[in-house]
Amino acid sequence: MKVVVTGSTGLIGSALVTNLRADGHEVRRLVRHAPRAADETQWHPSSGFLEPSAVDGCDAVVHLAGAGIGDHRWTDDYKKMIRESRVAGTTAIAGAITNAANPPPVLLAGSAVGYYGDTGEEVFDESSPSGDGFLASVVRDWEAASRPAAEAGVRIVNLRTGIVLSPEGGLLKQMLPIFKLGLGGRLGSGRQWMSWVSIADHVAAMRFLIAADDVGGPVNITAP
Repeated sequence: MKVVVTGSTGLIGSALVTNLRADGHEVRRLVRHAPRAADETQWHPSSGFLEPSAVDGCDAVVHLAGAGIGDHRWTDDYKKMIRESRVAGTTAIAGAITNAANPPPVLLAGSAVGYYGDTGEEVFDESSPSGDGFLASVVRDWEAASRPAAEAGVRIVNLRTGIVLSPEGGLLKQMLPIFKLGLGGRLGSGRQWMSWVSIADHVAAMRFLIAADDVGGPVNITAP
């Protein structure tokens, strides 16, 4: 199987690439810098365009690229970057897939449970409406950018991901050293909701979704 991956140096992308290669699959990585390895292809996600040849003939595309959510202050400029990095990049991927001579049968496109907003005690699922606020509006635009590929007949899976926990990065990497030193404290009342998933389970979910021909649309990737 040949898989094209964006965001391959991030927490989720790097874990997926390692997992795919361990099983003997070929991975082509789309990177923003000049190619440094044979498996790299340069792209410019901010342009909203990608050459169709970058995805032509592959078996799946997994699009995970986007500006970090939790590692910067949300200034007006950075909020604009968060939105544009997701929408323009997904627009480029969807456009390339749509125009490829031999398009991949499936696109796994990054998304987030921020779609639902702050739902409090309510239980939401994939059919629930979008919430309010900045993140919910970003996710709506993000997912909408993948629709042209779906209209072209490609199976689209929008990965509505919770907080991914791994000692290698993200929230847990920042928190673990503090707590190991005995300096950690309570986070909120202890009754607040936090939709999380381990990195191993997230990678396993993506591998399942690549192969699951009968699954499409939004899929929540969190622990129960």
